[in-house]
Amino acid sequence: MEPLVSVVVPCYNRARTVALCVRSVRRQTYPAVEVVVVDDASDDGSAEVAEAAGATVLRLPTNSGPGAARNRGAAHARGEILFFLDADVALEPGSVAAAVAELRSDPRLGAICGVLRPESLLSQNLVAEYRALQMYHWWLAREGPMEGLHTALCAMRADVFREIGPFNPDLRHTEAPEYGHRLAQRYDVRSTAAVAGVHDHDTTLRVLLPKVFLRARASAAEVRRGEVLGGAASRVLASGLVLAAALAAPLPLVAGPAAALVPVALVAAAVALDAGTYRRVADSRGIPFGLRFAAVHLLYQLTSAAGAAVGTVERLARRAAWRARPRVGATR
Repeated sequence: MEPLVSVVVPCYNRARTVALCVRSVRRQTYPAVEVVVVDDASDDGSAEVAEAAGATVLRLPTNSGPGAARNRGAAHARGEILFFLDADVALEPGSVAAAVAELRSDPRLGAICGVLRPESLLSQNLVAEYRALQMYHWWLAREGPMEGLHTALCAMRADVFREIGPFNPDLRHTEAPEYGHRLAQRYDVRSTAAVAGVHDHDTTLRVLLPKVFLRARASAAEVRRGEVLGGAASRVLASGLVLAAALAAPLPLVAGPAAALVPVALVAAAVALDAGTYRRVADSRGIPFGLRFAAVHLLYQLTSAAGAAVGTVERLARRAAWRARPRVGATR
């Protein structure tokens, strides 16, 4: 008998996409699936849309974040396997069956994560297309062992979830890497393209860049010993070089025109470190789009590095304040 899979969908103001998400679950080739949408105090009718699409809907009384929503759904779920899916992702039909097969084949596998396809679900403009391609080529197209956890589409056994414990509800932007760090202490985590979906991406820099800044800032401020910050070292270094180039931009004003070569060289080094991404995008979409992609990508890297820098300063300041505080019983 096939184990029941509970697809848990945290949802906040996703009325535009949640029906597509629920219907994609109901179209899975795997026969034993329930879908539980946890409405995180939406004010756009998301809960009603999800119910009309055929989901069981739970409602949180106040907006509590995706970690708390996943915990609520997992507590209600009846399945032997939990499949966490974001409400703005439409799942490809064989994904649940592939996730179950992976989990049943290896008892050391704590979670199996999927990939997002290089296109946007509904939104179609430069920013949405950039984000879809950037996420796919930069880090989500890889298959095999993972250092973190990607909860947009991720499956794990319910007994493993109970063993590791719930997501930390106090973390709004870093609950997934924190959970992945705990999980990796006991189990393997892998990614496979057999589990896949299409994500609806942000359409404006005004929306995208503040999210990038907040997540990078929170990740740097809340990073714990042993956690990986920012992913591959080359990506972290490339983003840092873009930030350094921005800081070096005024140099010609004080050091003369020749100093303009400094920020140019720093940007060139950042582009070289990420050359594979630029090349793949240009090959698939053409050079004109590749140039527009590059412009948005450099803004993304600058924003990410700035957020990480602020978060790092905050973390170091907290550490210094903690070390400086008076100790109980200390002599003067």
